[in-house]
Amino acid sequence: MKLNNLPYSFLLLFLAISTVSLAQEIDHDYFKSPIKPGGRNYLSGNFAELRPNHFHTGLDFKTGGQEGEPILTAADGWVHRIKVSSFGYGNVIYLKHPNGKITLYGHLRNFNQELSAFMRKKMYEAKVNELEVYPEPGELPVKQGERIADSGNTGGSGGPHLHFEIRDSLDRAVDALPFGFEEVLDRTPPTPQSIAIVPLDIDSRVNGKFERLEITPVSSGRNYRLPSTVKITGRVGLEIRSYDQLDGASNRNGYPYFELADSTGTLFKLLVDKVDFNLSRQFLLHTHQNRYTKLYKQENLKFEFLHPDTPTTGHLELAQGVRKDYTLTLKDARGNKREIAISLEGEEQSFTANDGVAPSRASIDYLDNILKIQAPISPKGGLAKFFVGTNTFEMLPVYQDANSRTYLWDMDFGIPEKVDICSELLTLGVQAKIPAGKQYAYADENVQIHFGQETVLDDLFLRVSQSGSSSSPTLQINDRLEYLWRSMEISWNLPGYTGSKDRAHAYLVNGNSKSFLGGTWSGNHLNFNSRYFGDFKILEDHAAPSISVVRVNSSDLRFVIRDNLSGIDSFEAYVDGEWVLMRYEHKQAVIWSEKLENKPFKGEVLLKVHDNAGNTAEWKGTIG
Repeated sequence: MKLNNLPYSFLLLFLAISTVSLAQEIDHDYFKSPIKPGGRNYLSGNFAELRPNHFHTGLDFKTGGQEGEPILTAADGWVHRIKVSSFGYGNVIYLKHPNGKITLYGHLRNFNQELSAFMRKKMYEAKVNELEVYPEPGELPVKQGERIADSGNTGGSGGPHLHFEIRDSLDRAVDALPFGFEEVLDRTPPTPQSIAIVPLDIDSRVNGKFERLEITPVSSGRNYRLPSTVKITGRVGLEIRSYDQLDGASNRNGYPYFELADSTGTLFKLLVDKVDFNLSRQFLLHTHQNRYTKLYKQENLKFEFLHPDTPTTGHLELAQGVRKDYTLTLKDARGNKREIAISLEGEEQSFTANDGVAPSRASIDYLDNILKIQAPISPKGGLAKFFVGTNTFEMLPVYQDANSRTYLWDMDFGIPEKVDICSELLTLGVQAKIPAGKQYAYADENVQIHFGQETVLDDLFLRVSQSGSSSSPTLQINDRLEYLWRSMEISWNLPGYTGSKDRAHAYLVNGNSKSFLGGTWSGNHLNFNSRYFGDFKILEDHAAPSISVVRVNSSDLRFVIRDNLSGIDSFEAYVDGEWVLMRYEHKQAVIWSEKLENKPFKGEVLLKVHDNAGNTAEWKGTIG
């Protein structure tokens, strides 16, 4: 059944039912604030906030820039999961509750005495410095308001705070604010920063050109409007960059609700009401470069935020000469809303358009499946030849002006090896189309790349090149601003590499940043995985980690450990031959001991620290 063929009254009913079904999942006032219940709280982050490469899936409670704020259970329940870690959520507790919901408390400095003793015993039994445990239901019960931990700055936290989540019975994160938490005040509606209007197929135009147009809205009373009518040809979509703010806080947050309407009523809504962690990296398809939210249906997007969810939801198209006024409503979790007036007018496709400053030589852009070539006007003519396999296709510019000409080519039709634009012969760098949802293997003389069924987010056009010398090669695969869902498997053939392979590994390099990827050698092939595109280099790490003593005595072992390239992999400490639990804070590069029993340390101390490249450093000493 296609909703876009149903009468408008049914659409309103559908939207109402979907809103009610969401409301039925919310247990109002079931949960109490995990920090200062009944007092005033402030957030540094909220649900649906756009973060680098992901949605923020919880509430970040401010703790005044300090650690040690008492963390209280939001409701009766039991410990469902508990983890000691130096990354991600850091030290984190998951509670399960009788209503089927799960609450999460992350970046904790420490657990309460009972939970600390429980984890310490488990870690000594396993002889591991980091551990995740799933206690039996009812093994560790908790009461609402019980102090289970103190706030901290562990894991991937950028500063002291509590990361708090509510998850449903399927372990999907849901927006916590509609459940209550009146300690957080919000009477401020969202604020738009920029609206983008983007072409959705090769025949689309925005103000006569095939390009995304970013426009800054202007204020109009309490609301906003676009400063002028935008002319469109074919199907276009809207994207928005915006933010929300809570009362008394200067930081910028996200918000969950978008709705587009015209004079006939609501056309669609987009509601970020829950996030499935199995799909969370779909965020990179849902947004443009982590900044703009896309308000239109994409074929391969797995999120189900659009209502109604049809193949053409959010695809806007107007006949020539037809002008339509739209209202885009932005609404936060407390119901505060802001409106943006948008006027679009349909126009006939024109073959004359000013496409900006003409380049001195041809420039090539890849916009999804569309190849765009912009070139200066040439006295040699404007007829371009696209060489696809054994076929040659001739094409005039889709539009031009006195200085520049623009060609468009749909690479779904075929991937050109070269394009002759009269003034230049262009060699294109696209090797293959990688289809979404299917396995695909690419191979040339230098590299083999395997894409799994869930590797790419959307149909992707692969560009691979190699540069540098045999002793210092670089492999370029697409651009770092293009994204993958899961990792690709890479086998890089390096027959001329003369370095030390036992310490040579793959790194993703971006300027001065070098991220260790590792890999294993099989003859002349280095095999490794990457979840990112960009520049890959082979670097050698022969230096062992450094160890600096902070304190070694009968009460405490404390060291600073660092590595100059591949990074710290693991470490272990022994006193008098007995394994000792060492906690780690990677942001400060500090490790410190935690005893199982309150007995003084005595005897020989041995600390081993290993980096990711296989180098090991040792420190030995004696406690008398």
